Amino acid sequence: MNRIRSYYRENRGIFQTIFYLSWPAVVEQALQTLVQYIDTAMVGRLGAQASAAVGLTSTMTWLVNAPLFAMGIGVLSSIAESIGAGDGEKARKYGIQSLYFALVLGIILGALMVGISPFLPRWLGAEPELYRDASLYFAICCSPMIFRAFSVILGSVMRGAGDTRSPMTANILMNLTNIVFNFFLIYSTRPLRLGGMTVMIPGAGLGVVGAAVGTAVAYCVGGVFMIVVYWKNRILSPKGYPLRFDRTLAAKCLRIGTPVAMERISACLGQVVFTSLVTRLGTLALATHSIAITAEQAFYIPGYGMQAAASTMAGNALGKRDEREFRQVTKTIAAIAVVLMTMTGALLFSFPGMMMSLFTEDAQVIAGGITVLRIVAVSEPMFAALIIFEGVFNGIGDTRAPFVFSIISMWGVRIVGTCLCVFFLHAGLELVWVCMVGDNVTRCLLLGHRFVKGARSRNGCWKKKFAVSACGPAEK
Repeated sequence: MNRIRSYYRENRGIFQTIFYLSWPAVVEQALQTLVQYIDTAMVGRLGAQASAAVGLTSTMTWLVNAPLFAMGIGVLSSIAESIGAGDGEKARKYGIQSLYFALVLGIILGALMVGISPFLPRWLGAEPELYRDASLYFAICCSPMIFRAFSVILGSVMRGAGDTRSPMTANILMNLTNIVFNFFLIYSTRPLRLGGMTVMIPGAGLGVVGAAVGTAVAYCVGGVFMIVVYWKNRILSPKGYPLRFDRTLAAKCLRIGTPVAMERISACLGQVVFTSLVTRLGTLALATHSIAITAEQAFYIPGYGMQAAASTMAGNALGKRDEREFRQVTKTIAAIAVVLMTMTGALLFSFPGMMMSLFTEDAQVIAGGITVLRIVAVSEPMFAALIIFEGVFNGIGDTRAPFVFSIISMWGVRIVGTCLCVFFLHAGLELVWVCMVGDNVTRCLLLGHRFVKGARSRNGCWKKKFAVSACGPAEK
């Protein structure tokens, strides 16, 4: 205990910055999860088929978002490094490049995903009764992709500048919009008893389509809000500056973001293949899998909330060329995240049935979910370390090796393992989730080894990035 107190006194500034940057991101993650819970519960009341239709396309939605998050990381890392080096003008120019990324990616991805939506359920191996709902849900959600692009990429821009509150506020607005539209669009007009009174609640009765419309409108609200926030930001606002595309600065963002995009796309394609393998276990297994994935999300909120702080602080340390600060930031945030997610993992292990019952009344789905949630709960501490390692490496732009690690763990562990379970062992969902946990544990060990190797080596791994300043020869 005395050693912990001493460590806190020596690194009080780091702890204070972690708290300042983390709490809005943690709240943001919590709100996103809460709305995902509400969304899933609302759709879940329509039955297992509706849950399966929405869950079927969720992995493809992650794939669509991958390039957006990747370019966001490229800009975040560059802005955080520039601000750490005291170069606000360059940070502003990086922000301007983000507008081009959002515009181009939003248009291309939106058109492409709407175009493939009629064929997607069949490609994923879904049963015919899911085709219509799954296709419509995906097409409607992807229609306002340009607004989604501005929301995601400008959110990363603001985090790179140390503003984690604005993305949090944007998500609050998006979540409230989604809930309100779901409430009126999913169900038909129905009576609601308030005390001794009965009130008729109007409803469109659109079912899965209504949930998709709510999500699409929420994307529009989030995108518009982040554009306004960015335009008014004191450090990054392009107001009065030429919106000039800078090939050199854009190229650096792309160098950082491209491996992240490839990693996310590879991982998401793996998720798509993984989900298609789960569909071979039947609609009941797919519904159980989809709902259990949603139920688990609340329990890694601390990790993903603190990842944003890890990326920003790591980028600032790189801009200062302060390797010691980078190591201290990584160790401190990782330790906090592991402790918090050990606690949340224990809660998940203890109350899996209660979590599943929030989203469905199907006894078979609940029973299957209890087992798989307990399997994944055991791995939460290592998943916490994985999340933070990803954040710090993204923050300093060291993104190529994590891309390779992701391919090894996703395709070499999860997909190969799941194929063996489904096609040769004829196993159920439980063993499939063991393969999913194996993927996360493998990636955590690989990233942890890279961090330790870089810390001990004189000129290895990430340490090379601290050899030059943020504005020095490395960028020329």
